[in-house]
Amino acid sequence: MKESETNSETKPETKSETIPEAKAKPPSDLAPQLVKRVHELYEELGREQIRAVLAWEKTGREIRKDETKAEPNSEAKPETKAETIPEVKTAESESKAKAVEPNSEAKPETKAETIPEVKTAESESEAEPETKTEPKSETDTAEPKSEAKAAKPRHEVRNKIIFALSIIGVLAGLVAAFIFGIERKAQPPVFKPVSNPYESAIYANGIIESDQSSGAGINIYPEVSGPITRVLVREGQQVSAGTLLFTIDDSVQRATMELAESNLKVAQDQYDKRRSSYDIDPKSISKDVLDTAKDAVIQAASALKAANELLKKYSIKAPVGGVIFAVNAATGSYVSSQGAYDSYTQGFDPLVVMGTPQEYLAVRCYVDEILVSRLPSPGHIRAQMSIRGSDVKVPLEFVRIQPYVSPKIELSNQRQEQVDLRVLPVIFRFEKKDAPVYPGQLVDVYIGQQ
Repeated sequence: MKESETNSETKPETKSETIPEAKAKPPSDLAPQLVKRVHELYEELGREQIRAVLAWEKTGREIRKDETKAEPNSEAKPETKAETIPEVKTAESESKAKAVEPNSEAKPETKAETIPEVKTAESESEAEPETKTEPKSETDTAEPKSEAKAAKPRHEVRNKIIFALSIIGVLAGLVAAFIFGIERKAQPPVFKPVSNPYESAIYANGIIESDQSSGAGINIYPEVSGPITRVLVREGQQVSAGTLLFTIDDSVQRATMELAESNLKVAQDQYDKRRSSYDIDPKSISKDVLDTAKDAVIQAASALKAANELLKKYSIKAPVGGVIFAVNAATGSYVSSQGAYDSYTQGFDPLVVMGTPQEYLAVRCYVDEILVSRLPSPGHIRAQMSIRGSDVKVPLEFVRIQPYVSPKIELSNQRQEQVDLRVLPVIFRFEKKDAPVYPGQLVDVYIGQQ
């Protein structure tokens, strides 16, 4: 009676809770034993329990279909297992709990044996996908698919761009290598290079200077300091000895000379008075006082003479006749005994540079110390000068050898020129005539033997 009552009580509950009847189709993909066991469970557990089993199978098939189609996603898929599978299990456990209570003791034993089999059979089939990631639902799987589809074209476009840039770079490198690898013909020289006119000769760099017994030029410095008041010459002007070149402000020195003149006059008056007194009466004044007055006159005259000579220093004159090469000061500029300050070089230059007349010019050649031993004797030296930038060649006349080897300071601006050596100066001269040369110009000289 109790068992029938319990059965009668459970059946209405299942009818009220379950959904309208539907014929359960045996799944075709399960083994025959599993199908048979499912039918037995259908009879024992009722429609509600078999509905839960079918839903579980359906979800398993959907998961397996989605795994074969969609790519694995990283974070959202493991959550589906935690949400879907436990729900099915709880539905089963509730239905099992309802069905176990009214049945006999033997039936629960069979259920305990059979239901785990269903779980293990499907859990084994789901164990493999656990290593893979499972999507939550169709919408969740659609998003990774769309992202994967959108990501693929981006990667493809990027790879195409990189490939195109690499091809362009290779082509640019090949074109550059071809262009820079082309051998260009050397341009012909503007003028014929300097050649050796002798069978054997020594090459030397030369610099043109004025023809004078010593030195390269006449550098004029003022002996006094002050601002320049007048400039009376210009570059290239022919001047004679004593020609006034510059005047410096001498107002202070003129006042000093006037003071010296007045002192001389006072001393002379004192001497004249004492001399006249001594002539009238020798006892009126001592000889010593008369001599002292005379010495004062001589001293005042010497001071006046010194002031007058110093005043002449404020007027700068040419010491010799010649040509003005350079004027390094202008009216109003301050000069001193060191010369005129040059704002470009930030040093002091001579106030005037001049040389001798230009009928003849000299060439100072600098012979390398290694070639000094090959110099011919002074009586058998001959040389030829070539003016750079032209085909003009001028024969030279030997003058002297400056017997002092000094460091090389005159550079010829050649690529392979050596500067860490010493040279021996050799001086030649030539008649200028119409040769286009000027003092300070660099020339090429070949020194041979007669």
